[in-house]
Amino acid sequence: MVSAFLKLQGNTVKNRIWSFLIVHSEFDYSMKDIARFSDVSYSALKEIWKEFVKREIVIHTRDIGKAKMYKLNRENVLVEKFIDYYWSVVDLEVEKGEMISVKN
Repeated sequence: MVSAFLKLQGNTVKNRIWSFLIVHSEFDYSMKDIARFSDVSYSALKEIWKEFVKREIVIHTRDIGKAKMYKLNRENVLVEKFIDYYWSVVDLEVEKGEMISVKN
């Protein structure tokens, strides 16, 4: 099932990663898990991940064996603004859907 955000903003690799990280921002994940849960290939994630790390969108939290764990960097102003935007889009789509069901 595609989220309201992805329906409106486009079901792209980067948007799927953003969506997963925002919805699950309270936990840390390995890159392999992020790729699997975001429904993107690991190689596509690796390309985008370089940018996310460089721009401090994600932060390394710990190592578990060979796996490095990451989570969304909630202290980054850009990330917080994007989270606000994400939930605004979702809220608008939900409200729009509720208005359509009331009319029917």
